Amino acid sequence: MQALVAVPLLVGVAWLLAERRRPFPWRVVLGGLALQFSLGLLFLRAPLVREAFSLFSRAFVKVLDFSQEGALFLFGNLVNPQYRETFGFIFVLQVLPTIVFFAALTAALYHLGLLQRIVVAFGWVMRRTLGTSGPESLCAASNVFLGQTEAPLLIRPFLPHVSRSELLAIMVAGMATLAGGVLAAYVGFLGKDDPYLRQVFALHLMTASVMNAPAALIFAKILSPETDSSPTHRPLTLPSLPRATNLLEALANGASDGLRLAANVAAMLLAFIAAIALVNYLLAKVGHLLGLDEWISATSHGLYKSLSLQWILGQVFRPLAWLIGINWNETLAVGALIGQKIVLNEFIAYAQLTEMSYLSEKARLLATYALSGFANFSSIAIQLGGVGSLAPERKPELAQLGLRAVLGGTLANLLSACWASLLIE
Repeated sequence: MQALVAVPLLVGVAWLLAERRRPFPWRVVLGGLALQFSLGLLFLRAPLVREAFSLFSRAFVKVLDFSQEGALFLFGNLVNPQYRETFGFIFVLQVLPTIVFFAALTAALYHLGLLQRIVVAFGWVMRRTLGTSGPESLCAASNVFLGQTEAPLLIRPFLPHVSRSELLAIMVAGMATLAGGVLAAYVGFLGKDDPYLRQVFALHLMTASVMNAPAALIFAKILSPETDSSPTHRPLTLPSLPRATNLLEALANGASDGLRLAANVAAMLLAFIAAIALVNYLLAKVGHLLGLDEWISATSHGLYKSLSLQWILGQVFRPLAWLIGINWNETLAVGALIGQKIVLNEFIAYAQLTEMSYLSEKARLLATYALSGFANFSSIAIQLGGVGSLAPERKPELAQLGLRAVLGGTLANLLSACWASLLIE
């Protein structure tokens, strides 16, 4: 039940590190906590809603399975489930095609106008509940489906004029949520070939991403309280943006965007995993010279044999893992995941999670929630480039708010994990 203590504690940490501690955004905090808990309760505990959402997650997984048809055409038996024992699970061939396919599908839904209706509806709910402005509510809602640089495109005309508090809310919303394409990829490599596991992870990843949207607004408004009364009157409308000529062009454009994202993911994983191996090699040598190997092995119950980046991050972040409801004997491993997610990125952390079969089912699920966002140091540069290109005059503020955005996104993910800890049976 430590998660109950963690909720006010996380809010308190944000308040202590805020730019200004007054005025305190009571409506945003109380309304956001109520909305977040209600969403979790509906998706995870309410029988009818949970069953409906489970059906949706199964449909989501079924749609993702169609990406394998394209992969089979390109790569043949390398991705054929019948030959999995021969070739094993090849990440670049099994997971990255999912990103390309889902990006094309998202572009098609946007072209048809379906995605905008969902975004506006969810944005309206958050605006009514939290009292936030139209642009920040829309951006938070759209981040459930789009990436941290794509979602701000929907409110591009407002970006030069939003307040500093709204700008931070836009940044935190991008860092606290998962884009649909990478969410689909996580379902693929967390669930692998097990249909049941894919459905379970789809359910929890989608729940986490939806819950993270109001959580992002909570912490953004605490970290930089709104002092201007005009933002609340800004409209909840999506501006007209250029669209594809027809559905085929939308699919083609989406596939091209997905290919760039997939290539970026592959390059990033290759570079970061190799860099981690290099760092761990050097740390292990240092640890051996200092005679730390036996002590580390004994204190980690054999989980780590030598000094490593994971061991260091695990020690630093294990209190956070305990706060979200992880048993203490599993906090070192989950703390290492949280640390890698912040210092490196969530892809690396999720990749590590797939190898932690020794964790309990609840620990794996809570880790899934705690990692479900883009809040890491590299995202500051991504937002400076992406959002900064849409509003060049706001680049200095984006740079100033970068670390606070990472903090807000991390706290939002941890808050969602706390509610999940209380609601998962």
